[in-house]
Amino acid sequence: MHHAHEHRFPDDKSLARALADEIRVELQEAIDARGHASLIVSGGRTPVVLFNCLAQESLAWERVTVSLADERWVDTQAFESNERLVRAELLKDRAAAAQFIGLKNAALSPEEGAHWTWRSLTRIKRPFDVVLLGMGDDGHTASLFPDSLNLKQALQRGLPPMCIAMSAPAAPHARISMSLNALLDSRRIILHIQGESKWALYRAAMEQGSVEVLPIRAVLHQQLVPVEVFWSP
Repeated sequence: MHHAHEHRFPDDKSLARALADEIRVELQEAIDARGHASLIVSGGRTPVVLFNCLAQESLAWERVTVSLADERWVDTQAFESNERLVRAELLKDRAAAAQFIGLKNAALSPEEGAHWTWRSLTRIKRPFDVVLLGMGDDGHTASLFPDSLNLKQALQRGLPPMCIAMSAPAAPHARISMSLNALLDSRRIILHIQGESKWALYRAAMEQGSVEVLPIRAVLHQQLVPVEVFWSP
């Protein structure tokens, strides 16, 4: 199998600067080639420094559409909302001109809302240009959690790309996630991780083994889309 390209940095600031620059180039090339670009991001603590760097990048942001790989089914003003995080940390300064399409809608549950979420995402031309993923301590990426009820369906390669209701066995909120096929409908995937334990987990996920145990394997072991790993301690 081909290995992911690995980029290791001494700290989160140098990683953020390098990766922000790389994403800018990628989005600029997409704009030059097709007139618009798309960036799918993930929430959590890890990307905040990167988001702040990216917001400063000089780019025709009004031609960029940003969306999320996954979301908690909470009010978009709530602290736990990935949309709130992205609006606060990324869609500011120069990047304030970008379009944003959130995953949360007015439906009471992600089960009811998932179809409409995916409908609203059809405004973004696919393949997505850049998909930025993280990884949890349990090996989940997006909201593809091990032991989650819908995991098999979310990982199934025979199904069309979609958004799917997910629940994390240990997490309090209902969630919605892009399915594996939706995440792979992209030109480039970047996995952004921090800390020694995440590096060890990533190395373990690079070994053959169950995708249900470490769902990140589904991204690392596919041959469709190039994956790059950006790591700092």
